[in-house]
Amino acid sequence: MGLGIGTGALRVSSRRTLHHLSATVAASCAFLTAACGPVSEQIPDVAIDSAGVRIVTSHPADSDAACVISDEPVAAIGEDEGDETQWFSSIRGAARLSDGSIVAVDRNSAEVRIYDETGGHLHTMGRHGEGPGEFRDPFLLWITAGDTLWVGDYRPWRYNLFTPRGEFVRQVNLTPTLLNPPRSGGGVLDNGYTVNTTSKTARLEDFSVADTLMVLLYDPDGGLVGNLARIPDRFSGQVSDAENFWLFPLFQSFAEIDAGGSTIVLGHGSETEVRVLDDEFNLRLIVRWTEPDREVTSADVRAWREDYIERRRRLGEREWGDFDDARISPERPVAELFPAIGSIMIGRDGRIWVAQYDRPREDRGWLAFEPDGRFLCHLPARVPGSVREFGADYVLLQRESELGVQSVHLHRLEVP
Repeated sequence: MGLGIGTGALRVSSRRTLHHLSATVAASCAFLTAACGPVSEQIPDVAIDSAGVRIVTSHPADSDAACVISDEPVAAIGEDEGDETQWFSSIRGAARLSDGSIVAVDRNSAEVRIYDETGGHLHTMGRHGEGPGEFRDPFLLWITAGDTLWVGDYRPWRYNLFTPRGEFVRQVNLTPTLLNPPRSGGGVLDNGYTVNTTSKTARLEDFSVADTLMVLLYDPDGGLVGNLARIPDRFSGQVSDAENFWLFPLFQSFAEIDAGGSTIVLGHGSETEVRVLDDEFNLRLIVRWTEPDREVTSADVRAWREDYIERRRRLGEREWGDFDDARISPERPVAELFPAIGSIMIGRDGRIWVAQYDRPREDRGWLAFEPDGRFLCHLPARVPGSVREFGADYVLLQRESELGVQSVHLHRLEVP
């Protein structure tokens, strides 16, 4: 496959070793193999067939094709103060089912709630506890074939499964266990296989060695199948004026993973490409695009630091401390290139959505690609909330008011 995935060469005034090691990692570690050596000898690698892989390259900067989100939501859940079923404290997942109903997971109440397409409450399931259908700490929501709800819970990480009518189906415990939720994305396929991510942390003080992200595949009963990928991920280290705090380089690129339906996507912010696997875990498609200018300048660094200082002053939640000094320290490494990817999502219709990394004082929006890799459209930057899910003709957003009230909004989506 030939493409090395690393975090890009990092620029540090007095750390030439960091630059050299970073470039070495990028050149030598293959994206979907164990080329960097095993993280654990007990975990086998999943054999990935890349024969006949299709590569599709596009040039979004040359296209004015735009997707449009409706100004007003079709449905809003969480804004009726008189209905306690719409009170949310910490929404950790939201999705739309095939009949148009909407599901939301509230972390603090440990409840999964289902609403009809107008926002009327239908069912509530779950509560705090250790028994069947109960939660220690519900943390995400995935939907698979037949509208089965997979609700993540930890520690250790496991899934409670429910029908769209609110009936508990079963619990899936992972073997071997993972303590925490997926660190950098994941998902469940329609065949019941789950993709989970965990990280082996290097943590050297001089930012010289990257962490390794492990993309783990589990069968429908929670048994480990193996590694889909070991990806050199992020560097961490310390600066001299805040030795108790661990930092990532400014504008660091990260690995991004998503899975759903019959598709798994893997990407890294250092590259303008996404690799697409099918539900038999074969590499079938590489989606590439061009982005003319990603160079980080001294003006970008200065703008980020000024904005950080202003944001901290405006929030005023805590006094300025050593951690704040460390974040804006001139000793903190700075990437040479901005990440190409902020996050990746698989739409419920199989489209691939790539959130462009927001540079200082820029809101860059999303790129959408068809399931076959062709560029579809730009989604304008001004999305009124955090995207929870893309469908063929809708976007599900999570919003938070100035008073901290959380809600879920369904908007129409129009594509070219």
